[in-house]
Amino acid sequence: MSAQIIDGQAIADEIRTNIAAEVARFQAQFGYPPGLGVVLVGDNPASAQYVRMKRRACESAGMKSVGHILPASATQAEVEAAVKALNDDPTIHGILVQLPLPPHIDEPTILSMVSLEKDVDGFHPINIGRLAMKGREPLFTPATPTGCMVLLERMGAQLEGANAVVIGRSNIVGMPVALMLMKANATVTVCHSRTRDLPEIVRRADVVIAAIGRPNYVKGNWLKPGAIVIDVGTNQIDDPTAPRGYRYVGDVEVATAQEVAGAITKVPGGVGPMTITLLMQNTLKSAWRSVGATT
Repeated sequence: MSAQIIDGQAIADEIRTNIAAEVARFQAQFGYPPGLGVVLVGDNPASAQYVRMKRRACESAGMKSVGHILPASATQAEVEAAVKALNDDPTIHGILVQLPLPPHIDEPTILSMVSLEKDVDGFHPINIGRLAMKGREPLFTPATPTGCMVLLERMGAQLEGANAVVIGRSNIVGMPVALMLMKANATVTVCHSRTRDLPEIVRRADVVIAAIGRPNYVKGNWLKPGAIVIDVGTNQIDDPTAPRGYRYVGDVEVATAQEVAGAITKVPGGVGPMTITLLMQNTLKSAWRSVGATT
């Protein structure tokens, strides 16, 4: 068996074409574009690069993009002030606080400060709480988990009644995507660093979401033949043959997984482009909602 490669970039490009058309329609109707505000604290290279990618993607679609870039030494009050400024700006429809924040910043307080109506990254406690409750729907769902779900949908995954294993329990990916899979009526097992007999648990899964942040961690012989594998990991490893001396790999050992899985995402080019795209889509959704429209 040779797994089908899930090209997240191609799917994201298709969605972004539709987003750009909707942004143009919004601009023509109201005279200003949807706006995304970003708060970045510190000098983490991966976070800085990700913010640059998000801003470029928004601008290429015609969206307004505003950044509050603060040093790692920024105080709690300074970070709170940046969030408040974006909350108070009527031209900003979505706010992204880039995680992780430095250790001295109270992350829960910062995330709870983001206006619920502008929480396009879906991390406000109320949005997460609604995601966890039956019969409740959040205004927004987190971009990366939502990207995973869109990829599964595009692959025709039958989630109702399926066994799904999520490897990783972070607030950013693992827990939200597990909640979303449960809402789709999958039977979900959340695994983590203290899970016993992890390979045996993974072998029972029809769908595997790997989000543990360890390069090449999940091996092909852990997988059930034909399983759909969504690899969220983006790990930098040394590679003297690469132009920069390093390359990026996922949490799944792709060489062995391709021989067993039915489908697997590319890394890079799988979940990453979907994350940015769904963030843009949420910002557009917020813009329409701000003028009393749903589309």
